[in-house]
Amino acid sequence: MAKTTTLNIRIDPDTKEAAEKLFSNFGITITDAVNMFLHQSLLSDGLPFSVKIPQPNANTLAAMQDIENIINNKSPSSPQSVNDFFKEMNLDEKS
Repeated sequence: MAKTTTLNIRIDPDTKEAAEKLFSNFGITITDAVNMFLHQSLLSDGLPFSVKIPQPNANTLAAMQDIENIINNKSPSSPQSVNDFFKEMNLDEKS
C-alpha cells in the first residue's frame, strides 16, 4: 500500500453533508473526491475547471439598476408607501 499523508481542511457542515450525499451516489467518499480533484489538477497543471465571475444577464442587470434607483430615490415610479405599491400592482383590497 502506498504511503499517505493527512490533509486537514475546514468546511461548513452543510456543505460537507451535501458533498457526502452527492459522492455516495458515485460510490466514493469525500477523500476519494479530493484525491480525484488533486490528481486532475496536477494533470491539467491548474484547476480542472474554469473559474469565472458570474455575469448577470440583461434582465438581471436592469432589475439591479431599478433597485439601485429605488434605493437612491431616483425612480419616478417607485411607490412611496406600501399602499402605493399595492395600488401600483393592482393588489389593493378595493379591486
